[in-house]
Amino acid sequence: MNAAPFPDRDTVADRLNAFAETDQAYLTLLMENPVQDDNLLDGLTLWLNRATEARFLNALRLSKAGEWLGSNAPARLQIRLMELARASQHAAYLAFREGLTQSKGLEKAFPKA
Repeated sequence: MNAAPFPDRDTVADRLNAFAETDQAYLTLLMENPVQDDNLLDGLTLWLNRATEARFLNALRLSKAGEWLGSNAPARLQIRLMELARASQHAAYLAFREGLTQSKGLEKAFPKA
């Protein structure tokens, strides 16, 4: 599948940065369409990379976003989200991974036999 041209990664990163109710609804809608998966993950990567370069690391916000994404993302995205969270040992990625782990989204999507 080819990625849809909209939204671009900057739009997704900006929505994750604001993370208000309307932004969460937008991201939920985006996660419903498998064609948008690459755009979502590219935007998430950009958002995390911006967090690594920020002067102040808001670990609580990163963790909450990870927990929300882990709780709301469909099963097809759970492994890719965790792979992204493990892509770096920077504190921003660690905080995001902590939120994903707390959500138990990966375990819900792929329960142990």
